[in-house]
Amino acid sequence: MTEQSEQRQSNSRRRFLKYSGAAIGGAVVTGVIAGCNIGGNKAGEPAPVEKQPPAANYNEAVMFFNQAQLQITEAAAERIFPKDELGPGATELGVAFYIDHQLAGQYGNNVREYRMGPFGHSEATQGDYQSIQRHELFTMGLQAMDDESNRKHQKGFTEITDEERDAILTSMQKGDITVVTGVTGKSFFNLLRSMTMEGVYCDPVYGGNKNMMGWKMRQYPGNQMSYTSIMEKDEFVVIEPRSLHDHFAAH
Repeated sequence: MTEQSEQRQSNSRRRFLKYSGAAIGGAVVTGVIAGCNIGGNKAGEPAPVEKQPPAANYNEAVMFFNQAQLQITEAAAERIFPKDELGPGATELGVAFYIDHQLAGQYGNNVREYRMGPFGHSEATQGDYQSIQRHELFTMGLQAMDDESNRKHQKGFTEITDEERDAILTSMQKGDITVVTGVTGKSFFNLLRSMTMEGVYCDPVYGGNKNMMGWKMRQYPGNQMSYTSIMEKDEFVVIEPRSLHDHFAAH
């Protein structure tokens, strides 16, 4: 292939990407927004006549935890994703509120999952399949961590040092602590870790990634409507991230 034909092919590809991106960009974001139903009614249910006034800040509204559970979650999540010279940690990013919101909804109640037995590790490919729901596993795990802290240090989990918290979390990860009969701390730790990372990098509309600081640390652009203005640039372009909420506000 000659250099001239290679150049024509490259230009043709760029034009295709540019204009097809312009065509589908809005449709993709619109589809995401339409499918994002936070706290909505179930299908077929009439809307309530009166609605409770919204919280001053939705991202800091506690929906499931009590204050003690929220504080233990914050302390544990901060050890999984701590603040350092590169940026904020889980506490500042609002991860505990993200976890609270998820446990209060369908995810925490395993609504969309098959809930019949057998449970446990019947097959290696089946994963960690529990008979209890996620919100139950999580609150029992928090209680088990606090109990272990009181047993070892005569203080609650939020009152001990970071090193002591790490030791308890490590015991959880290894399965050395029992959450409830038949369920070790490993199941809880895996859930805590995955939800912590989700809270760090989720769209802020879900309660975490406060002020999109998690995205900014990664130079992730978030939910942009289109990339046509930079598609032909060869250098890396840092874009101010946008949340789904920005698109809601625009309409």
